[in-house]
Amino acid sequence: MDVYTTEEQQVEAIKKWWRDNGKAVVIGAVVGLGALYGWRYFQSQQVESKEQASQQYEQTLNSIESGDSAALSQLEGHQGYQALAALNLAKKQVEQGELDRAREQLQMAQQAVSDDVLYGLVTTRLARVEAELGHYDAALSELKKITASSWIAKVQEIRGDILLRQGDSNAARGAYAASLEAADSPTVTMKLNNLSQ
Repeated sequence: MDVYTTEEQQVEAIKKWWRDNGKAVVIGAVVGLGALYGWRYFQSQQVESKEQASQQYEQTLNSIESGDSAALSQLEGHQGYQALAALNLAKKQVEQGELDRAREQLQMAQQAVSDDVLYGLVTTRLARVEAELGHYDAALSELKKITASSWIAKVQEIRGDILLRQGDSNAARGAYAASLEAADSPTVTMKLNNLSQ
């Protein structure tokens, strides 16, 4: 390292360094600040978009409650919210005895979701609706689509319910036992005990 003996030599060295490196420093600072600003802008846009989707979801639920099933189109592009709204609409349709329409809503919701938990919820409800319509094979087929391990107990319980409705108590017993292996449930234990009587 050079030792500068006078203040003028130090100033001259700083000027030389600035001539050699000044542009790079300025460009680096501009790029860094631009990237920081861009990232913050991107994050604020993401938050704003999520807030808007949440508000649209609330409005859609209110519209569904008042009987406007076309309100789901407001959630276009927000698949998670669209699936949740379709679940609510399907629930209302089941309560009103409109099982075919509920099945259609659940099928659309099933195609829209990518999350395993939400997919399991939609598909188990679809299987129950299929069973209520008397489409037992279709209901059992829907249950086979659920692969998440967190759904094993529930899938086996519903499978047991469907098999029991078909009159196959031995297969239902096996499904209930498989459900209990996956997770302890007083409801499933009661169903299994009722089969033993």
